[in-house]
Amino acid sequence: MAGRRYVLALVLALLTTPIPCSRAQTDDYPTRPVRIVVPFGPGGPADVVARQIGSILQESLGQPFVVENRTGAGGVIGTLEVAKAPADGYTLLMMSNTQTANESLVPQRKYELMRDLAPIAPLNYSDLVIVVHPAVQANTLQEFIALAKSQPGKLNYASSGQGTPYHMAGELFKASAGIDVVHVPYRNSGEARSGLIGGQVQMMIDAVPAMAPNVAANQVRALATTGKTRSAVLPTVPTVIEAGVPGYEATIWLGLMAPAGTPQLIIDKLNKTVNAAIKRPEVEKLWATQGAVPMAMTSEEFDKFLRGDIVKWAEVVKTFDKIQ
Repeated sequence: MAGRRYVLALVLALLTTPIPCSRAQTDDYPTRPVRIVVPFGPGGPADVVARQIGSILQESLGQPFVVENRTGAGGVIGTLEVAKAPADGYTLLMMSNTQTANESLVPQRKYELMRDLAPIAPLNYSDLVIVVHPAVQANTLQEFIALAKSQPGKLNYASSGQGTPYHMAGELFKASAGIDVVHVPYRNSGEARSGLIGGQVQMMIDAVPAMAPNVAANQVRALATTGKTRSAVLPTVPTVIEAGVPGYEATIWLGLMAPAGTPQLIIDKLNKTVNAAIKRPEVEKLWATQGAVPMAMTSEEFDKFLRGDIVKWAEVVKTFDKIQ
């Protein structure tokens, strides 16, 4: 009887022990279509780049990479969907600094970024531009700062929504410049842009390629760009640092993650393929026209980058009320 119980226990243990993916399974990856979940609306930077990189991954790996938009709750809904997906490499997350900001901005979310998702690779980053409506009596960033300090709480700025990189860049600017301007969140960047052009708001921080045509048409006035160096798209516009706000830098960056537990061999294969893709001359040229710069990292380097970005935005979130 004792021997029979031992055998039964051994069989039960074998039946209930998870069987890891074999080397052959991961080497053959992908063998069917892969979903790239974009937790933001169609037409935005994340959606556009997801479709660009998805096309290249399909070409390189021989399977369709299908983009699906899962919007809502400032990116939380789509991110949670990926966090709960099977860890097999067939559901990926297109993410940005919205997700790293949400770690402190949205405390009630049902996932933790660095616990429930695995970094694959960053893709690119883009500078932003601070613009004002032509009626605003400020031709330089320092003049706008002086104007805002002379009437605290009277001026406002638009963004595409709570927790977006544009909102966070605005709050970082307020903290860095020591000014009080009121945040006005819109549902998307297009509506925010229309609000600025129509004069409903005075200031906005937006992606350089999206706002550059409005600058050229004199519908808005560009005061400064937010990167470390001047934008190739708006070369005559100074950076915020040049304009007199030391240490300020804010960009929108994009990257890919997978559900935690995805086999490292799959992570490594995707990382290698992505890094090869973003180094292609035609990709670099295309992104340069969009004001975007490729970011090549290992998955380990991207992990470190993400953790640092979480800390950076947590400090900014301390300066204003959290979303309840």
